[in-house]
Amino acid sequence: MCSHGGMRWDAQRLDVDDAATLPGMPSIRGLLRSVQVPEFPGLTFHEVRAKSALNHVPGESAMPFPWTINPYRGCSHSCVYCLEGSTQVLMTDGRQRAIADLRVGDRIIGTERRGSYRHYVETEVLAHWSTVNPAHRVTLADGTILVASGDHRFLTGRGWKYVTAAMAGGDRRPHLTMNDSLLGFGRSLGGHLGPFDGMAVKGTDELSVSGIEALGIEMPMYDITTGTGDFLANGVISHNCFARRTHEWLELDSGHDFDTQVVVKTNLVEVLRRELARPSWQREHVALGTNTDPYQRAEGRYKLMPGVISALAGSGTPFSILTKGTLARRDIPLLSAASRDVPIGFGVSMAIWDDDLHAALEPGVPTPRARLDLVRALADAGLPCGVFLAPVLPGLTDGVEHVDAALAAIAAAGASGVTVIPLHLRPGAREWFMAWLAGAHPELVPRYQQLYARRAYVPAEYRTWLSQRVAPLLARHGLDRQKGGQARGVATGVPGDEEVGFPAGSLPSDGLPGVRPKGSVTAPPAEPVPVQAAEQLTFL
Repeated sequence: MCSHGGMRWDAQRLDVDDAATLPGMPSIRGLLRSVQVPEFPGLTFHEVRAKSALNHVPGESAMPFPWTINPYRGCSHSCVYCLEGSTQVLMTDGRQRAIADLRVGDRIIGTERRGSYRHYVETEVLAHWSTVNPAHRVTLADGTILVASGDHRFLTGRGWKYVTAAMAGGDRRPHLTMNDSLLGFGRSLGGHLGPFDGMAVKGTDELSVSGIEALGIEMPMYDITTGTGDFLANGVISHNCFARRTHEWLELDSGHDFDTQVVVKTNLVEVLRRELARPSWQREHVALGTNTDPYQRAEGRYKLMPGVISALAGSGTPFSILTKGTLARRDIPLLSAASRDVPIGFGVSMAIWDDDLHAALEPGVPTPRARLDLVRALADAGLPCGVFLAPVLPGLTDGVEHVDAALAAIAAAGASGVTVIPLHLRPGAREWFMAWLAGAHPELVPRYQQLYARRAYVPAEYRTWLSQRVAPLLARHGLDRQKGGQARGVATGVPGDEEVGFPAGSLPSDGLPGVRPKGSVTAPPAEPVPVQAAEQLTFL
């Protein structure tokens, strides 16, 4: 839940006298104003000035692109992963501060995996919010007490575990028991003066769980998003929340997918042009749409993408776009012009062909048929376009008739290629979807509990079964071969996941990280391009 308390406004804010301006949000650094406009009822835009535009993908990632751009960021903090306000968070200077008192930009200690071991590293608070949730108390052998929601996660010697089992239904998830020990310092943290950066993470029997108790009350709780995805809470390693409870699956609950509170980087194009002009910029593949959709509804108001496309093409930088937003049709002439200067890729995701099912699971999102019109318009303009047929829902959209109709329509629209992806249920999306399934199709609940009992992906047996079902249909519609003639299979995750194959046309020149336009000359390294561990928003 975003805070709407008063604040001293930055002198550089936009349109000071605008009657639509809302009170400031202290938890978003760099905020110029927050506005609601009649043409987008229920939407709040938080306009910020960003310090960086290009975000570097970690070197160990298998993603086929080294850089991303996100013109918009979600801020719908309806999160269930949270801690009681007095929980102490370890700062980089060795002091501790109550989580309720943290602010965006604070430097704290998180962790990262290096090879087989996890180490403490410095990171930054990227978002901060509060909510109200039922409280649970976890007590450790050394006397450490943690008050958190049942959905909060801590790192144990056996991996990340929730405080409690699923609150309802038959869904399974790893949760704390008396056999678990948490990782971190616990109460001994006071004896460590630092520096913590680079120190190996260790466990101790003193951090074994000695009690887990539901307090029977709801209370204000807080959580943060950090650059590393975790932080130290009362001396133990705690998972952060990405403020995306139902948004972690690209296509699930898209009516609310970053559409309630949207952070807009108003100066994105200006910053991007400056970063692309650096002598050290190597013109590597830049991807848009891997985190938030660049053609979501906010783009209709702010029109950032034309400037982004022009800046990338003008600098000789190959790029790709993944979207489910039909607003992209507006920029087809610009994309056509850009394709003459640099390799580009374009991907469109679509899933559900049943109108009632689409209305239930994808409210507020352009219909698959509208997205097919986008594919057709791109093909008519001579542009590549790969389609992610995702997600395929077991027992609902995996029938021969359903898949055949979808692939026939995709092929007729002129798609360059297609990747078929079964449903993927991460924590958060999993609970939401299972609750919907129990109400809409209770007869399928046992099957889903079996399919997703062990992990977020469907088991290999189902993937093999779906591959055998899809293969002849792909062949029937001429979609069964990738570039170079390699046979196509069934992917396991969602667009943007490391396990997913990208369809032909969705990546520039096969998406090789070092791809550059023909005839281009690589500039020798000059000053290094600053690597952004996360997007930085700063006051003017």
